[in-house]
Amino acid sequence: MQLGISFEKILLIGLIAVLIIGPERLPRYAEGFAKLVRRGGELLRDTKSRVREEMGSEIDDVDWRKLDPRQYDPRRIIRDALFDDAPASEPAKEQAIAEPPSAATAVRPPRERHEFSRSSPPPYDSEAT
Repeated sequence: MQLGISFEKILLIGLIAVLIIGPERLPRYAEGFAKLVRRGGELLRDTKSRVREEMGSEIDDVDWRKLDPRQYDPRRIIRDALFDDAPASEPAKEQAIAEPPSAATAVRPPRERHEFSRSSPPPYDSEAT
């Protein structure tokens, strides 16, 4: 993982910290920052060891790249689905084109639309509610 922080940026942040904090308080703040970094490292090591203890040898078998959420890019999933060559669907398409439409698959006219009013309410199923 690359953080993208260059040496020049760190130097600039340090210079600004010296100007804001002042030279007399800087050693105390630097010591506090060093303790914070040390404690963060210890916390990370403890967390790693606890996870390894609780999962045991199974943690070595996990493929972490499969669990990376960046691989679930919707554009890539759609592109893969559209350009996926599915040989099983090709014969079905050819067969559908070769056969004339039967009476069951013929185009039907749209159904009549019913208008409901107070005198003729829509059907009501008392068991469904």
